[in-house]
Amino acid sequence: MILIPFVALLLGAFIALAIHLPAVPGVYGQYLAVACLAGFDTVCGGIRAGLEDKFRREVFITGFVSNVVIASFIAWFGEQIYINLFLAVALVLGARIFTNLSLIRRYGLTKFQDARDRRRLQVQAQTQAVASAQPEPNP
Repeated sequence: MILIPFVALLLGAFIALAIHLPAVPGVYGQYLAVACLAGFDTVCGGIRAGLEDKFRREVFITGFVSNVVIASFIAWFGEQIYINLFLAVALVLGARIFTNLSLIRRYGLTKFQDARDRRRLQVQAQTQAVASAQPEPNP
């Protein structure tokens, strides 16, 4: 299940690179940037949930859509009241992305260290078993 958000991220990046669309003009570029940040935040959250065995596809899909819509709405609303709210949205989403990425990194590092410790204990147990199985020399 953890592969779904990762594959979606790679597929979206590939499609964006393959299409070669022109740059988005003006304010719409800000809306698109905020929507992309919201989507990336949701993907990072989905990967984190998958690593924690809490991933649910329905939560991921509804979260992705609602985060993109809400972030875009806040950016639009800020434009209407002449306040750069897209900067606030970008700041919050950026902080969430970094938090999720740090937790993903920590989870991976913990898994790696646990596997290394298990291998070390297995080698020690095998060494002790071989040493106890050998007959003692006669004096």
